[in-house]
Amino acid sequence: MDFKDMEFTMYRGCDRGLSCKGCGRQNKQLNTYDWLADVPGNAESTDLVEVQFKNTRKGYYHNVNNLDLQKGDTVAVEASPGHDIGVVTLTGRLVTLQVKKANLKSADDIKRVYRIAKPVDMDKYNEAKSREHDTMIQSRQIAKDLGLQMKIGDVEYQGDGNKAIFYYIADERVDFRQLIKVLAETFHVRIEMKQIGARQEAGRIGGTGPCGRELCCATWMKNFVSVSTNAARIQDISLNPQKLAGMCAKLKCCLNYEVDEYIEAGKKLPSKEVMLQTKDSDYYHFKSDILAGTVTYSTDKNLAANLETISAERAREIIEMNRKGEKPLVLNEDDRSKPASKPVDLLADADLSRFDKAKKRKNKKGNGYGQHTDNRNGNRQGEKPTDGRSNGEQRPNGRFNDRQRSNHHNGNRSGNGFTQQRAVGERPKNGDNRPQANNRQPRHDKAGQPKPGTPMAAAVQKTGNDAPRKPEQTQPNERQGE
Repeated sequence: MDFKDMEFTMYRGCDRGLSCKGCGRQNKQLNTYDWLADVPGNAESTDLVEVQFKNTRKGYYHNVNNLDLQKGDTVAVEASPGHDIGVVTLTGRLVTLQVKKANLKSADDIKRVYRIAKPVDMDKYNEAKSREHDTMIQSRQIAKDLGLQMKIGDVEYQGDGNKAIFYYIADERVDFRQLIKVLAETFHVRIEMKQIGARQEAGRIGGTGPCGRELCCATWMKNFVSVSTNAARIQDISLNPQKLAGMCAKLKCCLNYEVDEYIEAGKKLPSKEVMLQTKDSDYYHFKSDILAGTVTYSTDKNLAANLETISAERAREIIEMNRKGEKPLVLNEDDRSKPASKPVDLLADADLSRFDKAKKRKNKKGNGYGQHTDNRNGNRQGEKPTDGRSNGEQRPNGRFNDRQRSNHHNGNRSGNGFTQQRAVGERPKNGDNRPQANNRQPRHDKAGQPKPGTPMAAAVQKTGNDAPRKPEQTQPNERQGE
């Protein structure tokens, strides 16, 4: 075929290989994509239509009145008794395939479509739906009072409100004849009981699975097949109940999806009981990747030692060589010995001092009382402070140092970090809290003796002791008498 002069059309969105009519105007469970919707004559091929009700309940009806029904239309259909309200989900040839899947026993099960729903029908429908939740709560309490071992999971009213369907879950057979009588007297409607399983309940409620997609039982799965742990063993999946269970607390239905593929791929792998013999050592089966077609062998039967991964074809080749009494050099296909692994020095390029902490520089104190090293501003001893203070001044930080604390106890109180010099017993003047320079002379000489003329020397002469004492503090009354 010549493609040079052929014209091509670019499609966007749902026109890109998909049918716009195939997507319905509804968001219900078990939605079927109608890929034949844009085929001419598809709707006229059959009068059957698929109508969906609450959650996953579906029904098939004859369009006897030849109504122009499209996917998403709300219609009133035949029911016993009265009528029901549902949404058209499928028309055309695919409906016949869906009827075969539903396994309808007779043609009488297929009823008729009355009309497209009117506003009056929708009012009755909305009124009936508003009573479903309260009915479910009351019915659960009634079943509990009767002592029935069952769980009522959902209640669905018919479109005209004349009938209610109660969906329940029970592990054993339940005699609910008395329950039906009490429910009919309480709600004044016709009662129908339907037993469902845990998987069907999860499909009716809906949700998102651990894979990140919507549940299969809520999107496309109708028939549920029993799932066993043997499917997990075939696929080499760990038998962890928390990971194998789905939203319904049963084994995941998706465990059966790929079992056939794993069975076919597993037939190509060698037996797990066969031991491979080489000139280097004997190898035992450790694990296998079924889909990749590779097998891992170990030199120890119970531990993972000297693991070697080879293909299934190479394993079968070695098995045939062992049967003939031959042993390959190694398991590798190129028959070359494996180079010895050299030890790796993890600290070769590392710095040994990377964990050492940086030493902090300690503040150096002067020997004399008049000398002070101000390390807060980064000034060394002998340098002038940067904030205009002399070397003898202290920073007004509002805290006491060791010398200021001793002066405070001796009667010399400091304000804002500055020491005020006054005579012993002299009171500070009121309001005179101005900071003054610390011009106090040292109280001891180089030999450690008190200097003459200081309060300490006077105290030593008074007591006659060598060790200096603190001056006695006078009482307030004695001070006033002075």
